[in-house]
Amino acid sequence: MESIPFDKRSGKIWYNGKETDWSNATVHVLNHGLHYASCVFEGERVYEGKIFKLEEHTERLFHSANRMGIKVPFNQEEINQACNKIVLTQNVLNGYVRPVIWRGSEMMAISAQKNKVHVAIAAWDWGSYFDPKLKLKGIRLDISSWRRPNPNSVPWDTKAAGLYMICTLSKHKAESKGFTDSLMLDHEGNIAEATGANIFFKDKENKIHTPIPDSFLNGITRRCVIDIIKNKGINILERKIKPEEMANFTGCFLTGTAAEITPVSQIDKYNFTVCKIITGLSESYQALVRKKNS
Repeated sequence: MESIPFDKRSGKIWYNGKETDWSNATVHVLNHGLHYASCVFEGERVYEGKIFKLEEHTERLFHSANRMGIKVPFNQEEINQACNKIVLTQNVLNGYVRPVIWRGSEMMAISAQKNKVHVAIAAWDWGSYFDPKLKLKGIRLDISSWRRPNPNSVPWDTKAAGLYMICTLSKHKAESKGFTDSLMLDHEGNIAEATGANIFFKDKENKIHTPIPDSFLNGITRRCVIDIIKNKGINILERKIKPEEMANFTGCFLTGTAAEITPVSQIDKYNFTVCKIITGLSESYQALVRKKNS
């Protein structure tokens, strides 16, 4: 399934209130979401047939839409029901759900006051975001030359399409150099996150450090993992972290809906060990997501 292009897959996609054949869930090329990035979305994991943290994802989706001035033509409960329904229709046991909201094609200019708002939800089987073999020994990250923008310049606390442009640029550059992903700094030069996941570090005293999410998303998985860390009695510090501080850390991992908990073995010239604390956190996270959905 992984090798089939997404426009060639089969089944149904929930589209503006009804299930539509996968191949018919299309938009016109002159839609505002494509040209002006007036588009927000979510990424949700399915475990054992149920969506993890569905309500929180839907709340964030509506927050993103509101921040973008997009009025969603459905309420949150209708979206929750639609997400669950398409998972059943597609018979997804362990996979991914992608709700997306965008402005249509009525106006083709920066202003989009008269454009219809469209909503679609797709679900498909999906395994690990990163190569499972790489996850065992830790992935390698480059450091991007692109930075997370000043929070006064973009709606940074949204999952909006336009914010991912520099993520794609950063990841492509990293992959061309043999890395798996890229570390992004914020506008002040502090460590921010990877291209699609939050980041954590472990020091020599087994304390965990993670950047303050003040110019990038405070991920739903990030918050879950912080709770796990606290419940294990491990000290965690949310603070500004300079890149040169990585020399003092012995472990590193990423968190995200897609990434789950992914160990990191290298960032640029800095090396890390995949230690028992990190593998233990990963095991606890897997137990959490499957317990919650049992």
